[in-house]
Amino acid sequence: MNHQQLFSRIQRKRSFLCIGLDSDLSKIPPHLLSYQDPIYEFNKRIIDATHDLCVAYKPNTAFYESRAFEGWLSLEKTAQYIPDSIFKLADAKRGDIGNTSRMYALGFFDKLGFDAITLSPYMGSDSVLPYLQFENKWVVLLGLTSNEGAADLQYLKTENGMLFESVLRAGKEWGTIDNTMFVVGATKASMLKKVREIVPDHFLLVPGIGAQGGSLAEVAKNGLNKTCGLLVNSSRGIIYASKGEDFAEAARAEALLIQQQMEVILDEAGL
Repeated sequence: MNHQQLFSRIQRKRSFLCIGLDSDLSKIPPHLLSYQDPIYEFNKRIIDATHDLCVAYKPNTAFYESRAFEGWLSLEKTAQYIPDSIFKLADAKRGDIGNTSRMYALGFFDKLGFDAITLSPYMGSDSVLPYLQFENKWVVLLGLTSNEGAADLQYLKTENGMLFESVLRAGKEWGTIDNTMFVVGATKASMLKKVREIVPDHFLLVPGIGAQGGSLAEVAKNGLNKTCGLLVNSSRGIIYASKGEDFAEAARAEALLIQQQMEVILDEAGL
């Protein structure tokens, strides 16, 4: 899936919603625990209820890796179940170099079938370039995150501005708008104008609306571009909307609210 194809899906669905499948065994509805694979059953029903409202799903691999073999099996089945027309993003935050990077890429792209993977670019180009050798696959580089510790490094002054700005410029050179995105936290919406000055045409993955308090309106105001250029993620606010047997219906209701807001934003922008 390239840049234009992703934008076409956004236009068709009137949505730039990414749903985070941060599926935690301790938080899913208790009645699912009787299933052989409760996490997969949970994900499957969330996908069934919301697939027409979103353009991407983003499993955070930590929630699966923590369960060892069983978790990896849940992740593999989930990736296979997501329709091929929907962007599949592995939130894995890998960041190693050389052949190790290639092995990660083979695992997530070839074996699990993901379209994209999040990466920490701290080790530089040779931690990113191996992933870019895979056709129609994407890297999503951590750009400007919203965690408290982000200020420890991301705002450090360099000759060319702050460190996160150097990351954006480097990533822009390593890849193209067809294979490279950047993570920018929704709670940093005021910084999106600065981000857009550096990467005006790239897609941005924006986590943090909903439970984390980010504003969709502010994100769109400062981050929207001529091809939308945004994948806005919501995880807990959608998938944990209810712990009862109606959890899938409640998830759909939350996703629908966001999709309807996105439709208005797209219409107002003429996209």
